[in-house]
Amino acid sequence: MTAGLKALGDDGITAKASHNCRMPTMLTLFHAPNSRSTSILLLIEEMGITDRIDVVDVTVMRQDGSGGPDERNPHPEKKVPYLTNGDDHVRERGAIVAYLTDMFPEAGLGRPVGHPQRGKFLSWLFYYQGVMEPVLVLDWAKIEHPALHATFRDLDAVVSCLANALEDQPYLLGEDYSAVDLLLSSPFQWLPDATPRQPSIQAWIKRCANRPALTADMERESARLQK
Repeated sequence: MTAGLKALGDDGITAKASHNCRMPTMLTLFHAPNSRSTSILLLIEEMGITDRIDVVDVTVMRQDGSGGPDERNPHPEKKVPYLTNGDDHVRERGAIVAYLTDMFPEAGLGRPVGHPQRGKFLSWLFYYQGVMEPVLVLDWAKIEHPALHATFRDLDAVVSCLANALEDQPYLLGEDYSAVDLLLSSPFQWLPDATPRQPSIQAWIKRCANRPALTADMERESARLQK
């Protein structure tokens, strides 16, 4: 009986060890150069995890009518960015930022569960997706309606929110750069004419733009477009 229990225990330990030693699935990012997914490439560079994620370049429909859907892109709407992890998948930049920073907390750009700034971190990510980006797009398209302002706020409200957060600190969460700075400053890297006039916001955008990872990422994007 003892020998039988020992053998069963050994088999159980072996099976558990085999399960724990499985190689992790390679993350895959489906990306189109000079698009919204470029900010996720920058995040990957900032986090130092370029060797952990396979980047697949795909085409997307551009605003000028060029490009088009790419059959290699598993996104249901053929959009980018799209992150896959085995059978799991993540879309929308805020969700991808949260997913990657949670998966690689040692990079220091997120705020993991239990961190005293976890709520602020998530709030900024969702503010960008749910308020800031829609407002910027509506302002760019010159679309105005009281219902839109009541739902999303207007550009002045968004600018005021950023300015208030940056009044006494260099970054949105305080003294240290984080993934929320990367995401929320990204529109102004591509559309400098849309940069608000408030000195605190301009200084913040400049600090975010002067990071070495952004230079490296832009060089890679240029190389991709020349292929």
